[in-house]
Amino acid sequence: MMAYVPMPAPLPVRNGVGPTRLRVPASGPWATIAEYVAERFDHLAADELRRRFEAGEVVGADGHPIDPTAALGTHTFVWYYRDLPAEEPIPFQEQILHTDDDLVVVDKPHFLPTTPGGRYLHESALVRLRVRLDNPALTPIHRLDRATAGVVMFSARPETRGAYQSLFEQRAVTKVYEAVSARPPGWDPAAPTLAGHALPVVYRNHIVSRRGKFRVGVDDDREPNAETVIGVHRTGISASGREVVHTVLRPRTGRMHQLRVHLAALGVGILGDRLYPDLLPEAPDDHRLPLQLLARELEFTDPLTGNPRRFVTERTLSESPPLR
Repeated sequence: MMAYVPMPAPLPVRNGVGPTRLRVPASGPWATIAEYVAERFDHLAADELRRRFEAGEVVGADGHPIDPTAALGTHTFVWYYRDLPAEEPIPFQEQILHTDDDLVVVDKPHFLPTTPGGRYLHESALVRLRVRLDNPALTPIHRLDRATAGVVMFSARPETRGAYQSLFEQRAVTKVYEAVSARPPGWDPAAPTLAGHALPVVYRNHIVSRRGKFRVGVDDDREPNAETVIGVHRTGISASGREVVHTVLRPRTGRMHQLRVHLAALGVGILGDRLYPDLLPEAPDDHRLPLQLLARELEFTDPLTGNPRRFVTERTLSESPPLR
């Protein structure tokens, strides 16, 4: 199987932000590419879109500006710089755990996205780090959800990026997470179980990502494609007075929202989770109760040197019960 080679962007990274690529249909009810873009981004004023085209801010694969009168079908893709009129600062800072010529390893806080998306652009770990380290080539090797805190790795240069990305593709990275959930009814510390499963439990199911949906689905009729080993770290009373169970999670696969789905299926949905088991109404971030999920550590054999590497978070979960 041939390796996927990403299409090079014809515009450079600017202020830590790379250009956005948009596919343009070859045919349709639009006479020009500009008309299609205007309908696709109807939240932008027509005068602003025309200004961007006339200013040469929308380009084709060759890097040349696209004329506002260019007909549909003359370009398959266009590139432009995404812009947000107002972006609220996220009041939490990423911490650099390690940096060398090839890798940057970061301890990401809750609420900070790994990469730009939605209403976050400059307020993302990637853009912050590109500016902070003056390295426009910085690229995430894997991702954490915005709601999840902990260890995430970035490639520092394209020449060695593929070697580290292949570790995740080959499941050659040992990942350990922690989570805190409300202690389930009937909890027996002498013989702990989750949904009738003795601990530690290996939980499997088939997770399906659904285009355009915030949440993933589960298909019980298909062979499992997601697997997590779940054990209990400790139980007790959290700082806020909740009766909680603190679990250690070792995912053997990396499906979207896998850990959140698996714990919810076992009756111990993660504290602060607004997606699982139930989708709650959209609300502002509650900094008092971030999602109690932490990417604790990553361990692997370095593909360049053959040496063992292990990176561990310095963060803790606010609802974790104290040690006795």
